[in-house]
Amino acid sequence: MKPHENAWQATRQRIGRAARSVGRTPESVRLLAVSKTFSADTVRDVRGLGQCAFGENYVQEAAAKRQALADLGDIVWHLIGPLQGNKARLAAATFDCVETIDRPQIARQLSDARPASAAPLDVLVQVNASGEATKHGVAPAEALALARYVATLPNLRLRGIMGIPEATGDVERLRDQFRTLRACRDALLDAGLDVDTLSMGMSDDLELAIAEGATEVRVGRAIFGERVKRTT
Repeated sequence: MKPHENAWQATRQRIGRAARSVGRTPESVRLLAVSKTFSADTVRDVRGLGQCAFGENYVQEAAAKRQALADLGDIVWHLIGPLQGNKARLAAATFDCVETIDRPQIARQLSDARPASAAPLDVLVQVNASGEATKHGVAPAEALALARYVATLPNLRLRGIMGIPEATGDVERLRDQFRTLRACRDALLDAGLDVDTLSMGMSDDLELAIAEGATEVRVGRAIFGERVKRTT
């Protein structure tokens, strides 16, 4: 038995059950394994189970892991943490997808910095569905305008919407926020934008997120265990 195999398989089974319970196929929901703070060797172990997509919060940490795992050319790296402008160039060269576009200028910087030899960078517009001041993301009413701008940039490929609802035990409140995120994705489709991704739901609430239309769930703790605390 490989490390993390039981936890990864259990997570895949949760996704499958949740999808089937609402008439969807398990394949309609992508699992993003959130490997932030965990070692490159741990990522290698989980890649060996069949997991290809990994989410990272910190640009420099992800760049180091990508270099350490360069022999595994099929790993797809997603940035799921906030991006500062001074890290845009490194992020544009490191990631295959940036899920946290929350302002026009960061989108423009990524487009300008994307290496000419690389495919367009997949991006998601991050929406703050809860309205919390501590959360990144645009207000739901601003998501379409930002998405339309992103879609005009030559080296980016708009894929959809990402959101992080508040941590709450109030299921109906959480459901409302997932529905807000889905409505933002639907507004993009209604506007004729070619999007296919609704990234929402984590270890504790992936079933509810899938019931409300998630096409990607971001799961860390349920696969890797408690996160390693950063010392720097």
